[in-house]
Amino acid sequence: MAILNVEMQMCISIAARPSNIGTRFHNFLYEELELNFVYKGFAVDDAEGAVRGVRAFKIRGAAVSMPHKEAVIPFMDEMDPSASAIDAVNTIVNTDGYLKAYNTDYQAVVDSLKNHKVDKNFAVIVRGSGGMAKAVVAAFKDSGFTKLTIASRNEVTGRALADKYCFTWCDESSLTDIPGADVLVNVTPLGMSGGNEGQLSFPEAMIERSKVVFDVIAMPIETPLYELALKHNKAVITGMEIMALQAAIQFELYTGIRLTADQVSRASGFSRQ
Repeated sequence: MAILNVEMQMCISIAARPSNIGTRFHNFLYEELELNFVYKGFAVDDAEGAVRGVRAFKIRGAAVSMPHKEAVIPFMDEMDPSASAIDAVNTIVNTDGYLKAYNTDYQAVVDSLKNHKVDKNFAVIVRGSGGMAKAVVAAFKDSGFTKLTIASRNEVTGRALADKYCFTWCDESSLTDIPGADVLVNVTPLGMSGGNEGQLSFPEAMIERSKVVFDVIAMPIETPLYELALKHNKAVITGMEIMALQAAIQFELYTGIRLTADQVSRASGFSRQ
């Protein structure tokens, strides 16, 4: 990596519990492509302050993670349709002090469903109703899925998200009452590093009856949900896969360079080391 210098452009992550995955992904490619960029993750509990910092320090781009995907919206100058359509932001691009918000999670999920050839006739349960859930549910809807239930603790956000896309909502305590769930999607922190490790987001009986298991958590990859899905020989979509796909889109937004599939694969592999 280039020695730090005043011309170097910085990109950051704004997250409650940042990992080194995005940091390693982006910096690996900055070095390989000899770009005068550096990427740094930050643990943030003040979304407005973080956005002010992006503008004040002329930070080129910022990845936005839970729980800040909605909190940053009031401080944007422009919302790309990918973000405004679902009221959730995961990427900020700063062009001469003008902040434009995007959501690259949405496209990553669309691409992943297509890559895995997930049957559009499958019944889907999405557990969670936060910013990432908005991207996931929109991606399923736009990919042609019609049978989807949102299970969440928060009835207000859960029902609102379900109603927006003509899906159904249930309290997460009623998960086991839903029959015939073919696709299980976890968009909660259950299983995530930093306090939720070891927590299972769906009962094993539901996993055993399902056909596809999708966990958005990238750290660690081997969540309890992931491990039980493998145990029962289910098709699995991992959070690491989504992270790599969306990070590649972010990388292009920050640098103007479209990555090859090989570059994405190698950077993703390096980020897991």
